[in-house]
Amino acid sequence: MRDEQITAALLDWYDRHARVMPWRVGPGERRAGVRPDPYAVWLSEVMLQQTTVAAVRDYFRRFTARWPTVGDLAAAEDGDVMGEWAGLGYYARARNLLKCARVVAGEHGGRFPDSRAELLKLPGIGPYTASAVAAIAFDRPETVLDGNVERVISRLRLVETPLPAAKPELTDLAGELTPVERPGDYAQAVMDLGATICTPKSPACGICPWREPCLARAAGVQADLPRKAPKKAKPVRYGIAYLARRADGAWLLERRPESGLLGGMLGWPGSEWGEAPEEAPPVAAEWQDVGAEVRHTFTHFHLRLALRVAEVPEGVRPERGSFLPRDRFRPSDLPTVMRKAFDLAATARRD
Repeated sequence: MRDEQITAALLDWYDRHARVMPWRVGPGERRAGVRPDPYAVWLSEVMLQQTTVAAVRDYFRRFTARWPTVGDLAAAEDGDVMGEWAGLGYYARARNLLKCARVVAGEHGGRFPDSRAELLKLPGIGPYTASAVAAIAFDRPETVLDGNVERVISRLRLVETPLPAAKPELTDLAGELTPVERPGDYAQAVMDLGATICTPKSPACGICPWREPCLARAAGVQADLPRKAPKKAKPVRYGIAYLARRADGAWLLERRPESGLLGGMLGWPGSEWGEAPEEAPPVAAEWQDVGAEVRHTFTHFHLRLALRVAEVPEGVRPERGSFLPRDRFRPSDLPTVMRKAFDLAATARRD
């Protein structure tokens, strides 16, 4: 099959099987003249990085209900946005989300640039997101390469070079199939194909629109691709978190520095994370060891977090952080690792 026939087969499949998503303008709507909202496309693409569609749906709905436009998001309080983001992880994305929204609102009149080159100039937008927004929101013929597309193309073209070294080759091969007509639909179609048919395990080759031209299927190695270079073992870091509750129910929290892990997020005061953390209580109190540890994995390391809890009287002044009144404290506003600490400490108290 020629490249244009392969592309046409996929678009025909997408017209019948496109997934319904709250940020997506489906193929039928596009044919009727409905255009995607660049804000919705950009927001969803940022949220979807390192995260599943199932996890993102409710976050997207809450964000767009609270901040319907990029101007609304630009005017939001940092803490409110970080609180709504809590649980999605990779919190640098949330900080960059605000930076980008404010540049779009302040320097571009609330309108996203419509080309990949201009989108790349915005804070927090890298090559993948720029290509995705340009293609999906503005129908630019840009090559979109995420994990799903890497898998689909590696199988279709029988690319056995391990990832990540194979990325340049896969980008070139994916670009050969990107059409001038309907590039936005095509970008979403190939991602849908990887998510629903050409899955990591047990791909459903019998119902795949690309089963005939797929070289990996012909060779019987489709389940073995893409190959990946062995991952290095992640190191383990240790730390201590201090959970202090005042007599009136207020909790002692501190906002982490803007740069670094969990930047700008509320969390429990604690020690540095390393091989042998030193005690660093934020307030004088009779601290009790919970006797259990939080276990959490970040991109580059595993964290083991010991917990100390204490009840403190009203009027005490902490060396770090500040007390958040009980009626303003929501555990759901905490990043996942800090929420794990809260839940574990609560369980220990009940026991």
